[in-house]
Amino acid sequence: MIGKRITHRTADGVRIPGTWRHAFIRNGGRYFLTDLFIYADGLVNCWGLVTVEEFEEKLRTGWVATTLPDGAEASAHGLARWKFSEPRSLLTPDVLVAEVRDTIDQLNGRLDSTGRCLAAVDAFLADRTEENRAVARTAFLAIPVSQRRYALGDMDSKDWPLRVLVAGTGGQTYLPIDPPVTQEHYDRALAYFEERARWRAERHTRVPADGPAAPHAPAVQLYHSYPNKPVADPGQLGLRNDYPAPITVGKVNYPSVAHAYWALSVAEPEGGAEIAAADTSAAARELAAGTPRRKGWEHARAAVMTSLLRAKYDQHPELAEILLATDDATVIYDDMDSAFWGDNAGRGRNWTGRLLELVRSELYMRRAGISGL
Repeated sequence: MIGKRITHRTADGVRIPGTWRHAFIRNGGRYFLTDLFIYADGLVNCWGLVTVEEFEEKLRTGWVATTLPDGAEASAHGLARWKFSEPRSLLTPDVLVAEVRDTIDQLNGRLDSTGRCLAAVDAFLADRTEENRAVARTAFLAIPVSQRRYALGDMDSKDWPLRVLVAGTGGQTYLPIDPPVTQEHYDRALAYFEERARWRAERHTRVPADGPAAPHAPAVQLYHSYPNKPVADPGQLGLRNDYPAPITVGKVNYPSVAHAYWALSVAEPEGGAEIAAADTSAAARELAAGTPRRKGWEHARAAVMTSLLRAKYDQHPELAEILLATDDATVIYDDMDSAFWGDNAGRGRNWTGRLLELVRSELYMRRAGISGL
């Protein structure tokens, strides 16, 4: 299961998503608690990248350990050392490699063993032949035994309805402690799946009260640039902070949002005036870089930028229309001079893009006539 454990590695400049889980490595007679990294391209890092087949071999030889002998020495690097006392492992080599294969499927957005089982169950429920039941049973037993209880995502019923459904009336589940399936048990399992199907259908057709969770419009990329003069139809270039759209803040006129931002960032008023008069936004930035910053600027800068963007789109309705035309798209703003303001190929925080989306939402709010806030 991936859960919240998300990581990646880079191979030939490509980001390979991955996750990790705990495992024991046996080396030199000692057991080491370590992280087992699993990647979408099918490689596993257990003190070295290996294929799944090579990982199986490491399990077979005990290099990756699922058997923990009583009294054996173990350690977690930089954390603790101990000896096993009455250890009980929850895994076998077959179960662990099956879980790893499931994880690789999940990282690739493919059906894992649980997904394949539920698809087979749906096929059986649609056409209740014994042949389809046998397929569903085989798919159910292919789920690692450690994961079967989670297959339905129902921790009250766990996998009981699945066990009963694939066994059939008079059949035996995979758990020896279960009694033979009675007609009553089977009817209850069928009722469970029928109710589950109704719930799933309602969930898929339900319209979110607050709208979609993700934008439907394609993302907008505002590439790094230094526009020097306004043009008749700037398009999305006009959304750049360095686009020459003069704004008035207080009693001061600035050639662009960038000029205003850098002028307001410096501690000395004289320096601010010089920055405001710079020929280009790049020159304004260079002047600001050589001047002391206001005290606490790093804590106030996002609020300052928000105010400047509001001023820009209030004072330039034609640019506000360009911003509104981006609909609900994610705005990706490149700023090679700042990992705070720019997205920069996923390495930055993209605060300018976020604030543009905020100002856009405020413009939509105004256009919709929503008031009283």
